Amino acid sequence: MRIAILGGDGYCGWATALYLSSKGHSVAIVDNFSRRLWDFELGVETLTPIRSLPERLAAWQQLTGRTMETYVGDVADYDFLAGMIASFEPEAVVHFAEQRSAPYSMIDRKHAVFTQVNNVSGTLNLLFAIRELAPECHIVKLGTMGEYGTPNIDIEEGYITIEHNGRRDTLPFPMQPGSFYHLSKVHDSHNIRFACKIWGIRATDLNQGVVYGTLTNEVQLDEALINRFDYDEVFGTVLNRFCAQAAIGSPLTVYGKGGQTRGFLDIRDTVRCIELVCLNPASRGEFRVFNQFTEQFSVMDLAQLIQMVGREMGLPVEIEHLPPPRVEAESHYYNAKHSKLTDLGLQPHLLSDSLVSSLIEVALRYRHRINPAFFTPQVNWRLTRNERSTALAVTPQ
Repeated sequence: MRIAILGGDGYCGWATALYLSSKGHSVAIVDNFSRRLWDFELGVETLTPIRSLPERLAAWQQLTGRTMETYVGDVADYDFLAGMIASFEPEAVVHFAEQRSAPYSMIDRKHAVFTQVNNVSGTLNLLFAIRELAPECHIVKLGTMGEYGTPNIDIEEGYITIEHNGRRDTLPFPMQPGSFYHLSKVHDSHNIRFACKIWGIRATDLNQGVVYGTLTNEVQLDEALINRFDYDEVFGTVLNRFCAQAAIGSPLTVYGKGGQTRGFLDIRDTVRCIELVCLNPASRGEFRVFNQFTEQFSVMDLAQLIQMVGREMGLPVEIEHLPPPRVEAESHYYNAKHSKLTDLGLQPHLLSDSLVSSLIEVALRYRHRINPAFFTPQVNWRLTRNERSTALAVTPQ
């Protein structure tokens, strides 16, 4: 297939591009390198040293003989995006090209506005470009399980059948997003559903859980292909942070009680899910929603697992509880359905002791690059930037 990957230089995008290319698909990477710029803005860096995109692609071609087309530009620029669609003529577009951090969207007004304008306008541009230039093209949109929030009922895959006052209907599952970022993804879902309904576009929304892992079969071919390992408090994941903390003997920082529960999946399953959805596209006018995760864990589940495995590796791992910077339930019911991708053939990799030890080994390998200052939460959902600055100024050091 001809598959364009918007945001192909990012964490999920890069792993997906390599995987699809290795399977013989014609791949185009579309990116404006915003993810790299946000690291500079925040003064952080991924634990693993990332090469430039031209270096990455040159290494891939040398190792495999395969090439990928590149389009450098912003999907928020309609003329650029439409030009890419017209030139590459994709059969599927995988849309990763969004600001994807909840904490980043909660820094202040500027970051909240940027997140929503960037994400919503980029998706709208894609919808119009597909309608005008490639109406048969299948949109594969990366959503998030965070759209649902943590309702006190089972989370279905996108839709729920309800009875009310003697009548029955199947409706979009109620959304309870927890940040301005997650709100932008809800807006995306509504816009895509509407476009499918009125224009006959075909789309699949992949509500993805937290992704872990740096290595895929393709990434392991050469150091030049290494993927991101973000552990900072804005773009990092809790599992990565715990592994980095364990590697340098810093306590694992659990926010509140640690009962916050989410869906998780291996990066190797992310790339396989993308291919399965591309090979089995939605019908014309259909808006499908798949919940893309394989297991559920609470933050304390992960902390205790890292502690156990770390101690077996000879690391003095302790757990420390911090006041929660986010506005979220510290313990709650959470049971989300996720069968549609396994029905398509996904055979999931599950988080195990051996996989946890390999994640810690990656952190140990690059521990000279770990900056403990990145662990400390600076973004508070309840406070403005000025209020945070005032609080820090009067806090004893």
